[in-house]
Amino acid sequence: MATIRDVAKAARVSTATVSAVVNDTAFVSPELRARVQAAIRELRYSPSLVARNLRRGRSQLIALAVADLANPFYARLVASAEAAVAGWGYSLVLFNSDEKPELERRILSRIRTLGCDGAVVVPVGAANQYRQREFADLPTVLLGRALEGDPADTVTVDNLSAGRQAGNFLLDLGHTRIGSITGPMQVSTGKGRLEGLLEAMAARGLAPQPGHVRSGEFREDAAYSVARDMMGQPDRPTALYIANGMMAIGAMRALSDMGLRCPEDVSIASTDTISGAGGMRPRLTRTEHPVADMTDTALRMLVERIDNKVSDAPRHLVFQPALVVGESCAPISR
Repeated sequence: MATIRDVAKAARVSTATVSAVVNDTAFVSPELRARVQAAIRELRYSPSLVARNLRRGRSQLIALAVADLANPFYARLVASAEAAVAGWGYSLVLFNSDEKPELERRILSRIRTLGCDGAVVVPVGAANQYRQREFADLPTVLLGRALEGDPADTVTVDNLSAGRQAGNFLLDLGHTRIGSITGPMQVSTGKGRLEGLLEAMAARGLAPQPGHVRSGEFREDAAYSVARDMMGQPDRPTALYIANGMMAIGAMRALSDMGLRCPEDVSIASTDTISGAGGMRPRLTRTEHPVADMTDTALRMLVERIDNKVSDAPRHLVFQPALVVGESCAPISR
């Protein structure tokens, strides 16, 4: 493999001149530049990005830690992130915490060990579980989920509005016995979406019946089990608000296995970007959030932090969800 010294020798110039041509850091006469470029082509010289970045004090690496790569929502997020970081000259290092706080802690340490310039993190632990000291001096943006009292920049969706919109849609269809399969209460998405549903019901003098609010931990299989148990009760809900798309898929599988029809027997509304994953029908009625815009915004904010282009004060951007009416809800049968 050719080195910078080999190029300098072939072009009859100094290594400093080769470096100036490669990095475009100083004026080099057209004649010398042409000789260096010809030598680079002839020797197939490829500059070491690692060495160059070390000299600059940058790794040009951005870490992205997501909560569950099995969830298609995060697959879309990763695709958006890869496209965005390339535009800024960075490479993406991907981590999956699998909704496990202990694994997340190890990931945070790994990010520091790799020397990443910054990190976008979808946190999975509660605020008092999050090892803030790991990122005390590392530019960080929390994406999708907020941590109360954490000084990092955040990009989130209005989870209260998401739950409220879905709840009001079901209430407007005449449903009063509404259940919910929630996410973990220690994360802002699980807590906020349930609170939005409860607010919508309380505004009409209603509340879920005992046993009609259960956690599915944002997992398809867990939601399947919860739905089978909940819908096997004599006073089962006539409608379900399910806090993410993966759990909605699990619940719909459970209904099918129990011989219940959606929406004829049970209406389902969700919050996520999943509509009919895997060709599933009916298409979900859901509150969606703009995952690509949120991801692009988080990465732009991170690059600004890395480049010291913003003040120390944390920034908090909240995107609004939009109700998308599918085929999974119907008026209550009288």
